[in-house]
Amino acid sequence: MDVHVRCFALLRELSADRTELSLNDGATIDDAWAELARRHPALAPHRPYVRAAHNGAYAAWEEPLAEQDEIAFLPPVSGGGGATRTAIAEEPIDEAALAAGLAGDAHGAVVSFVGRARNRADDGRDGREVLELEYEAYGPMAERVLAEIASEAADRWDASVGIVHRIGLVPIGEASVVIVSAAAHRDAAYQASRYVIEAIKERLPIWKRERFADGSEWKRPGA
Repeated sequence: MDVHVRCFALLRELSADRTELSLNDGATIDDAWAELARRHPALAPHRPYVRAAHNGAYAAWEEPLAEQDEIAFLPPVSGGGGATRTAIAEEPIDEAALAAGLAGDAHGAVVSFVGRARNRADDGRDGREVLELEYEAYGPMAERVLAEIASEAADRWDASVGIVHRIGLVPIGEASVVIVSAAAHRDAAYQASRYVIEAIKERLPIWKRERFADGSEWKRPGA
């Protein structure tokens, strides 16, 4: 089947304004993105931050397509503060891709926070060795809450804010959460970043399990 694809702003500059794609019957919006990214590889790192629309309405990536449908791929939209980018991701987090497009000429400070999976537990039991972490989230709610937190920080400190939290298995040494904040001055950038991580620990519906050689243990939110 043939479908029509539109891209806007940064995504348009990395690909094309309008593209016609021929896809297999039963293809989804995600399949359309995969084909577009195959033609324009520079799109690929932006996948966690893109929203899709199907025939003029926001749509899920797994939504099936039909002949002559129109799909639009939409980059993050700036609000009252700066731009925001948020995502819940199962793949390793690309810090550089998250920061791309957030910092502008008016931003004198950019702060990046990377929360990593570490190999020791804080459990009062001589710091047992942790082999890997596992994160589980209530997906739709987590995505909404993450977007709210980013918007709050962006508005309060006139900053651009990006947040990606990983779910699933996270090997030791890899990032479980990355926060990027860009503001005119360093104090605002630091405060926005601190606000985000504290709000994540308090509000984000996400849970962490530490895996040991002799078993595993779920930790309280924010631990």
